[in-house]
Amino acid sequence: MVSTYLSYLTITNNLGKTLSRTASQGSVATETAYYKENIGKVTSVDDFMSDYRLYSYAMKAYGLEDMTYAKAFMKKVLESDLSDSSSFANSLSDNRYTDFAAAFKFVGEDAAAQTSSQESTLLDNYQSSFDDETADITTETDYYDGAINNITSVDSLLGSSRLRNYVLNAFGLSTDYTSTSFLRNVLTSDVDDPDSFVNQLDDDVYLNLAKAFNFNTDGSVSDPLQTDDQKAYVESAYTISQSTFASSQVEDAYSAYFSATIGNITTVDQLMADDKLVAYIRSAYGLSDSEPDNYISASLKSSTLATAIGYGDLHDAFNFESDGTLADGVSAQTSDQTTATTEAFSTNYSSASVDTWIEDSVANYKTRLADVTSIDDFLKSNADDDDDSNDDDAELWQMALRSFGIGSDEVTKSEFRKILESDPDDPDSYVNKLNDSRFTSLRAAFSFDADGNTTVPLQAMSQSVVDDFVADYKENKIRYLTGTEKTDASTAADTEMTYFNTQMGTISSVSELLADDRLVNLMLEAKGIDPDDVTSSELKKMFESDPDDPDSYVNQQSDTRFASIVASFNFDTDGNLSADPVGTVQQRGDVIDTVNNYVRQTLESNEGDSNTGVRLALYFERMAPTISSAYDILGDSALFEFFTTTFNLSSYVSNMDVDKQAEMVTNFIDLEDLGDPDKVENLIQRFTAMYDVANGTTDSSALSILSGSTSISADTLLAVAQLKSG
Repeated sequence: MVSTYLSYLTITNNLGKTLSRTASQGSVATETAYYKENIGKVTSVDDFMSDYRLYSYAMKAYGLEDMTYAKAFMKKVLESDLSDSSSFANSLSDNRYTDFAAAFKFVGEDAAAQTSSQESTLLDNYQSSFDDETADITTETDYYDGAINNITSVDSLLGSSRLRNYVLNAFGLSTDYTSTSFLRNVLTSDVDDPDSFVNQLDDDVYLNLAKAFNFNTDGSVSDPLQTDDQKAYVESAYTISQSTFASSQVEDAYSAYFSATIGNITTVDQLMADDKLVAYIRSAYGLSDSEPDNYISASLKSSTLATAIGYGDLHDAFNFESDGTLADGVSAQTSDQTTATTEAFSTNYSSASVDTWIEDSVANYKTRLADVTSIDDFLKSNADDDDDSNDDDAELWQMALRSFGIGSDEVTKSEFRKILESDPDDPDSYVNKLNDSRFTSLRAAFSFDADGNTTVPLQAMSQSVVDDFVADYKENKIRYLTGTEKTDASTAADTEMTYFNTQMGTISSVSELLADDRLVNLMLEAKGIDPDDVTSSELKKMFESDPDDPDSYVNQQSDTRFASIVASFNFDTDGNLSADPVGTVQQRGDVIDTVNNYVRQTLESNEGDSNTGVRLALYFERMAPTISSAYDILGDSALFEFFTTTFNLSSYVSNMDVDKQAEMVTNFIDLEDLGDPDKVENLIQRFTAMYDVANGTTDSSALSILSGSTSISADTLLAVAQLKSG
């Protein structure tokens, strides 16, 4: 009779081939093909359980074959929310039930406008955009301030795109459509000649531009090119035109601009044509943007009207006649009036409250986003929601635009909607036809379908799978540890789990994934693989292969865990993020795990038909790395039988106090040894020897290995049984 150990070795010496043979057996291959073909069609627990072939296949795969009849019980398991520690599956002491529930996603992924990572990234970008804007303005102004002194002709100014664009932006002119020849004609005009090019344009913007420089009509420079006042005028105009929020930088620029400009104003119409001056006056005298410009214009001309509508202070700050002109020898403001207006502006300008406004807007974004289920929700104004305290906060959609460097005046609400409804994978979709990376990035930051409703966000790894990986990782990290060591390891694991969870929301390709050692290490260690046992180039080849193709590189690996890892990610074989692999109630990786489990269970069952000892040895070899405590052995009848047989213990041991039983287990087995394949093999040798003795097999190979001879005495057997595994 062939010994149990020899039978075991026959199977495990080339386990991959043994499993392949089992998988190719007629009934196994047929049921596996059926499972793969149909599990993706399942949409509910009832669908799943009503298809007996699918249901029984999965039950066997997870070692629950004897519970297949208990459909009501198993339905409660499958409907359990594993993130809830009090859920039904989590309340059961047998880990097979939580493993089974984790293999399916009947609870479903949550639809959301954004993942937490996408939301965090958007808000970080939004907040940093204010500092970035200030820094960019400072950088460009510093450059202009120094470089303009080196300009020797109009052509050298126009030949510098950076300086030319600075000037155009300062005066609110298009950098794309304002021709160089046109600018040259403006800048070389004689501003005192009514027939000059610039005066014939009859446009104060171009006249002020010409006045800001001292070019001769031939394009040469009258020294200096700009006086300090002219330079300050251009620089303050640039700061104002490029700023989108109130800041001390803008406050100073506005005051400098007003002081430099107001002395040249001769009519109300001229003043009202300058948007910067009008904005300054509004802030200084507390006028809202909703107040029409003609109220301001009329108040500057008529004291009676100004008093009637509450603009008396505004009228008194200027010296215009009722026809909007100035009397001979009178300026728009006296120095005292200018000082008073500047002080009023400084008092009323809201730069001091901007930081609080940004913080409030960010908090409001987070609060409102949690309730967003459609684009309509996202586009709803703060003034139209149920919260009256957020009416002055930034609108959600405008915050989104700003975070991607898009001005709110570049996109209307209807255009914004069309962007978010676009199919990012369709080259002919609205967003892709805009041919602007800012808009494609904006679209990628949200999860809305073509009907404008929220969907489950597409990530490199679905959130439920992320949850499975991080849970397995932590379990592997703290297994066998106690006390301070366990606490420290748990804390360190939590840090890596948080990082993994966060970064999975940012990964969009295999190359990004493999470039991050922390992510790679966690995904491997979650599956019990030492990162040192596989190279980056090998992992790259695995991710380039198709886990659904039995002949692909990843499926040619003897360790099936690699195929499971690859299939757990939502990448195509080109390494790009794709919705195709996501699956329905079961992800690709879970399908592979289920199939592998089924084949392994079948192998163990088949071997058990001829030798129960082989089945127990195979089962122990599979389960050993997952055993965390003595109670895992005591709570599993097969593991308990393996233990009592290995150490020749009476079945009456089970009648002892459970804590005493646990103490006995740890006296015989150092649980940390179960993570060492060599020591697990030693235990299996001992088990098969004792099993053969107990079952009348006298030519046990394992017994010979343990005893060092082909015979063994009763005293030796007793000694072996009492030895602690080493």
